[in-house]
Amino acid sequence: MINFWEKLPKPARPNGRSGRPFFCLAPMADVTDAAFRSIITKYGKPDVTWTEFVSADGLASEGREVLKNNLIFSKKEKPIVAQLFSSHPDKMRIASKYVASLGFDGIDINMGCPDKSVEKQGAGAAMMKDMKKAGEIIQAVKDGIKDANKKIPVSVKTRIGYNKNQIEEWVPFLLSCGIDALVIHARTRKEMSLVPADWKYVKRTVEIRNEMKLKTKIIGNGDVKDVKEGKRLAKEIGCDGIMIGRGIFGNPWLFSGKVPTVKEKLKVMVEHTKLFEKILGGHKNFAVMRKHYKAYVNGFDGAKELRVELMETKKASEVEALVKKFLKNH
Repeated sequence: MINFWEKLPKPARPNGRSGRPFFCLAPMADVTDAAFRSIITKYGKPDVTWTEFVSADGLASEGREVLKNNLIFSKKEKPIVAQLFSSHPDKMRIASKYVASLGFDGIDINMGCPDKSVEKQGAGAAMMKDMKKAGEIIQAVKDGIKDANKKIPVSVKTRIGYNKNQIEEWVPFLLSCGIDALVIHARTRKEMSLVPADWKYVKRTVEIRNEMKLKTKIIGNGDVKDVKEGKRLAKEIGCDGIMIGRGIFGNPWLFSGKVPTVKEKLKVMVEHTKLFEKILGGHKNFAVMRKHYKAYVNGFDGAKELRVELMETKKASEVEALVKKFLKNH
């Protein structure tokens, strides 16, 4: 199998080479689920899609039956990367074997999530405090993929450090582990999303990669609002790809560049809701959709009132009825 990372668009370079970076959909818990990814794929497909993060420990246990719903995907979403987290190499190996067998194009390891429940397990951002364990986890993923008789690439998504910038030690270590791509969120764990992302650290990551004479793809992440800004940053910084997260909320057209009308946004919101109910209705609480309603419904006359009503809904038919009523009166 050809490494899909090698088939993606090549970015423009500061030296004048034309091109564009590839764009990735960031993994976001209870956001980039199968329903939302399906909508994004239809209206503005990115170059690479990520799943929500999934517990490898859960996938290696009887909990797999529930968690596998987070790994539903369609061929239209490909190339798609499954993101896993764990601090147990044995469980990560079992989970990676299972995930590789499902037909994913790659496996990404979450080494940057600041969620306290994830960190308590020694996973996510806590990995930055234990490089030895991080190396064991990367090797476990490779071993699991091999166990499944697959040849798919391994990537890591991380931050520039835990309490402070530790890029000079952390990045060379990760790159030396033989990963195919590295996503750098340009903040520390301590900073969360409370300060602006500092893209000079993405630039430094690219420099380290080049100094090590490696071909690992470097993907920048943090505060990118749209494709235009992503292209500008990639050209300035020299990274291969751009990952966008929060900018996709309420805007499945983000990667296409289209600016939707209010009517289009509301109709797609209803479509999204129906899809959520159909695919995930038996597995996820309908309340998950509320954060999407906040994003879809803002910036136009009557948005606040409609939003308040949407927060009370419990099923797709109620959402559809509210939207029909709103469009009829506006």
